[in-house]
Amino acid sequence: MSDTGPAGSALPAGRSRLPERPPLSQPRSTVSRSSQQPALGLLGLLLVVPIAVLLAVGAGGNGSARVLGPVVTFSLPLVVMVAFWWEDWPGTRLRSSWAGWADTVLIVAGAIVLTAVGQTLAGRLDPVALFDASPGPGHVPTFPATMPLAGLAFVLMLEITLVGEGWPLRRLPPLVGGPIALGISWAIAIAGYLTVVRVESPAGSDVIARDGPVPGAVLGAVLVLIGAWQVLCYVVWSGWPFVTVVSRAVRLTIAHVTVIGGGIVSYLILRELLELTPSRIAALSGCFIAAGLLSGMLFEGWLSNRAAALVVTLALTAVLAVALQATAGAMQLTHSAADEWVGHATLNALAVSTILHVAIGRRWPFQLISVDSPGARPR
Repeated sequence: MSDTGPAGSALPAGRSRLPERPPLSQPRSTVSRSSQQPALGLLGLLLVVPIAVLLAVGAGGNGSARVLGPVVTFSLPLVVMVAFWWEDWPGTRLRSSWAGWADTVLIVAGAIVLTAVGQTLAGRLDPVALFDASPGPGHVPTFPATMPLAGLAFVLMLEITLVGEGWPLRRLPPLVGGPIALGISWAIAIAGYLTVVRVESPAGSDVIARDGPVPGAVLGAVLVLIGAWQVLCYVVWSGWPFVTVVSRAVRLTIAHVTVIGGGIVSYLILRELLELTPSRIAALSGCFIAAGLLSGMLFEGWLSNRAAALVVTLALTAVLAVALQATAGAMQLTHSAADEWVGHATLNALAVSTILHVAIGRRWPFQLISVDSPGARPR
């Protein structure tokens, strides 16, 4: 943030105002691109890859997907709030070497609390099952029962923040607007979870079965596809084609319809025409999201041509899909478990580690020109 105190660290977000649009929604002509790429992105991989590996296999194959997966997914709306609403406050109060880590610790703590809330809605608070991939009968495992809720909250937060450009909440002080956006996302997600989602109770568990019209796996696949459209338009293509529309009302309407409709239509094509299972659709879409964040965020500004950026993203998607499926095979996971793990390894490991490094950690400890990255602050 531009306001600084005597020690040079940013003032609390409540004392300033955010720009009219989030940086990723700015037209390309107003956003400086890094002259340090691709070296800066390659250096970033030195942090991104180890963190991603730790998240992907830190608790084993199924264990990582079933224990770390829900917690990381519940953390994502908080990541969006800290990165794009608070512009890394309160980490900005600290030295640059500590800022990203401090924010990450706060996000992790908040994610555990939100996961516990999701578990309570799924059945009851069960601390043992929060951190146990196979808690046994009489418990409330968070995977997969809470995943539709977590996914809904995250996609809605991105829809408000990026697709909706934060309007009209960005007129408020960041410390107010961010939590309101988070609260709206959660309120809609809870309402959808309780009324729309069909939840099956694993045998012997205390998960509450729900008879909603949409199976949780189907909703999850559609949400990941909507996320893929969000990444394509707002990370890989920096808001194109919507930034070319001058009228805000028209621009936001077209953007919401395109992104949400694109996710639904994509699901129907992949499911009905290609006959892919929802878990396979989610896994492949997760590969695309991770690839899009790598090319559009980690290597931001390197590929200014939209067609080239899309080709590179699709190529990375194919590489990730093949490599991670092979890794899942080496771990001797079943087909469904393999898809679950690939989805976790991309969405909750590689994608999240990329966001944390670029949008929260501001690429520390590697040299960065402050205007090069979305929302970057002076060093």
